[in-house]
Amino acid sequence: MHQLLEDLIKVMTLERLEINLFRGESRDIGSPQVFGGQVLGQALVAATATVENRAVHSLHAYFLRRGDFNSPIVYEVDRAWDGKHFAMRRVIAIQHGQQIFNMSASFQMPEVGVDHQFPMPDVPLPESLPDLQQYRASLTGLPPAMLKMLDQKRPFEFRPTEMPNFARAEKRPPFKYVWIRAVDKLPDDEALHRCLMAYASDFQLLDTALKPHGLSWARDKMVIASIDHAMWFHRSVRVDDWLLYAMDSPSASGARGFTRGNVFARDGRLVASVSQEGLIRVTS
Repeated sequence: MHQLLEDLIKVMTLERLEINLFRGESRDIGSPQVFGGQVLGQALVAATATVENRAVHSLHAYFLRRGDFNSPIVYEVDRAWDGKHFAMRRVIAIQHGQQIFNMSASFQMPEVGVDHQFPMPDVPLPESLPDLQQYRASLTGLPPAMLKMLDQKRPFEFRPTEMPNFARAEKRPPFKYVWIRAVDKLPDDEALHRCLMAYASDFQLLDTALKPHGLSWARDKMVIASIDHAMWFHRSVRVDDWLLYAMDSPSASGARGFTRGNVFARDGRLVASVSQEGLIRVTS
C-alpha cells in the first residue's frame, strides 16, 4: 500500500483506552491547526467501534476550538440509543482538557426501500484532467506558509474540472467539481471507506463560497475555518475509485459561507451528500 495512505489508516486507527474512550494522533498537513476532516473521520471511527451490524447513514458535527497536531486527541463516545434498526452515538473530542469538537451520528441496519437520486453532472472524466499538484508549478508570489500547504503530499488525488483560483482575483459562479480518489487500493471494509470519505469531504468544500468574491485563502488575508459539518451516506462507497465531488455555495452572509456537496461514484450513483458552514472573515 502507498506509504501516505498507510499512514492515514494508522492515524484513523484509534487506541482504545476504555470501552467508550479512544485516543488518536494527528498529522501536520501544512495548516496551523489539526485538519478538520481528520477529527471528523476519527470521531466517526470511535463511534463506529461501539456499534454492531449497522452502518453510519448521517452525522452532524461542530468544530469548537482549533486542534493541536502536536498532542493526542481523546474521543469520548456516548451510547445514546440502540434501537431495533437504528443506533445513535454522540462523540466529544477533548484536547488539553477542553472540548474541541462534538458530533452526533446515526447508524442503521441494511434495509430495502424506495430509491431515487439526482443525476450525476456531465463533466470531463478524471483521466482527461491534471492532478491538483500539477497546477502548483504555475503559482508564484504566494506566502511561504501557503506554498508549504500546497506542496504537502496527500493520501488522496484531486483532479478539479477547472484550474483553481489560487493566485488571481477572478469572480466565478459558486460551483466546483473535483474528482477525488485514494492514492492506492484499500481493503473491502465499508466502515473504513465511509470514515475516509468523511475525512476527504472537508477538502475543497468551503473554498466554493469564496469564488463569487474573487477571494483565495492562498492569497488574500482572511480568517477561514469550518464551523459545522453534516454528512449523509446514501449508498455503498469506495474511496479508492474515482468519486466526483460536486459542490456549490447557495449563500454567504454574516461572515459565514454556506456550502453543499454531492458525491457521485464513477458509475453515476449518488453515494453521499455534505453540507458545511464556515467562518469567512476578510481582514484586509
